[in-house]
Amino acid sequence: MERGSFRFAVILALSFTASAFIVAWVYDLPLRDPDDGIAGPAYVRLPLIVVAALLADIVPRAIWRARRTPSAIGNQLGAVVTERWTWPHLRFLLIGLGAWYLTYFSFRNLKSAVPFVNHDLWDTTLERIDRVLWFGNDPAMVLHNLFGTGFAAHFFAWVYVIWLGFIPVTLAIALAWTRAARASAWFVTAIAVDWVLGAIVYFMVPSLGPVYSRPEWFANLPETVNSPLVRQLMDDRLEVIHLGMNADTVQTIAAFASLHVGLTVSVVVMAELLRFHTWIRASLWTYLGLTILATIYLGWHFSVDAIGGAALGFAGVAIAAWGTGNSMRRVPKKTRDTEPEPAAIEEIATPPGA
Repeated sequence: MERGSFRFAVILALSFTASAFIVAWVYDLPLRDPDDGIAGPAYVRLPLIVVAALLADIVPRAIWRARRTPSAIGNQLGAVVTERWTWPHLRFLLIGLGAWYLTYFSFRNLKSAVPFVNHDLWDTTLERIDRVLWFGNDPAMVLHNLFGTGFAAHFFAWVYVIWLGFIPVTLAIALAWTRAARASAWFVTAIAVDWVLGAIVYFMVPSLGPVYSRPEWFANLPETVNSPLVRQLMDDRLEVIHLGMNADTVQTIAAFASLHVGLTVSVVVMAELLRFHTWIRASLWTYLGLTILATIYLGWHFSVDAIGGAALGFAGVAIAAWGTGNSMRRVPKKTRDTEPEPAAIEEIATPPGA
């Protein structure tokens, strides 16, 4: 595949979208904009994402360049736009964003169809595997006893909820801030591959997760920012199962494998392969560890789900490397800006080996 391009991601997105349409047609299910009720329709949300990405790249750089002569901010804004947002890079952003959204849209709709395609639930089997791995113990209960059920519940709830914005931020950095096209295409494609692999596994091993299959384990946890989400996702699932074509939402409950863990592993692996600064890699590893603990502590996943998610995340990076003409053993060459930019932007946007 061509280096620094989204050809593989586009092919993957179109194939995945076709699969979503076929499944919806066969099982008489609707295709829904998965976040319509949260952030507005896609035809409004996607342009806003593009504009936000542009502003996040342009404004800080212009302010930095005009730091000694604030009156020149207007000229610097124009200069940054001219230098950084040429048509080839804007096209790169639009294609990458489009491929990302198509894959995400299809993933969410296919995930919603799992209860109709495969009626089996593997929670009992996954629970048994967990007890073997934890020497006869249930990992969620072990963590509750270890960390307690007070402050820790609120802390891990925020760790879990913050993840919902974590991946969009990393995609914005890859598509807008950096000019390392090969590394960017590799990363965005890896996230897309993760979603495809995740959907396949969901159909093979459908499950709910301990918070639904063993609610008594979590009855002593206090009300946190995570609690409304637990209730809402079950309400959505029941609505989709009972109303089918007439449902106004998508169901999004699936435990194995954990894509919270999988996508975070992809981010961590990419940061290591691209030799990001030490503080960034250390922060990402820490966040990965906290994410694993949070998903098990709160009952979203069995510990075996986290193991499966980690394998999935690594596989996503490896497959995306092939699809974008990169190598797990060879770091893409760095692409530098023509003028030094703020240190914070440079450290995040352009890894030392990218």
